[in-house]
Amino acid sequence: MTTLKKALRLGDRGVISLVGAGGKTSLMFRIAAELALAGESVLTTTTTRILMPEPDQSQHVLLAIESEALIDEAAALLKEFPHLTAAAARIRSDREKLAGFAPDFIDEIRRADLFRWIVVEADGAARKPLKAPAPHEPVIPGCTKRLVGIVGLKCIGKPLTDQWVFRPERYGALTGIPPGAPVTAVSVATAILDRNGIMKDGPASAEKSVFLNLADEPHRLNSAREIAGLLCSHTGQPPIRRVVIGRALDDPAVVEVYDG
Repeated sequence: MTTLKKALRLGDRGVISLVGAGGKTSLMFRIAAELALAGESVLTTTTTRILMPEPDQSQHVLLAIESEALIDEAAALLKEFPHLTAAAARIRSDREKLAGFAPDFIDEIRRADLFRWIVVEADGAARKPLKAPAPHEPVIPGCTKRLVGIVGLKCIGKPLTDQWVFRPERYGALTGIPPGAPVTAVSVATAILDRNGIMKDGPASAEKSVFLNLADEPHRLNSAREIAGLLCSHTGQPPIRRVVIGRALDDPAVVEVYDG
């Protein structure tokens, strides 16, 4: 069975940033669990906001506004627990959510070299399976080594409305899909590859890959294969090094892998 580490070509260590929609949080904690099970130290965090993790996702949540305090507390906990989650604070208006860190803060944590891996949810999508970013999105740390764009395949064939797509007007402008028309595999590939699309503003040095999530039905798998073919045959910039079709919440998490 192929691991997520191998499928996404994560390498030996570094900062992994997840952008897009349709499974970022699930994939973040699935990657962290896999790495921690292998005995590697992992920090999961965000530059936007995330739901408070369930105990089976992360046993320890640290809240800190200073990097030194976070590093000191984490160093003690890592002696027993290889996976920790950290955030700046609970959100007062919604106590079930955590507010994230600025990208520079995450770079400070990386420089401390306490964690082998830092996995960052670097985008928000209001729990929709697909999105197109606003000008201020995503919020990707400059120290990112691997950038993973995520799409939830249940958006394929659904109407371009805010029920299925976060910022549908931006998605329409980006892909040419009119409001209410079905979302197509071609439009998803366009939204990934366009310089103003899902993976925009990533560091030039970051290796880019795509995770096509929710491939749990035959028609979704067929759509994923079409998207993968379009991405892997693209010869322009940015290059997509790897496309993974998978199911972040199921076993196996990796269904098929394609090279760009």
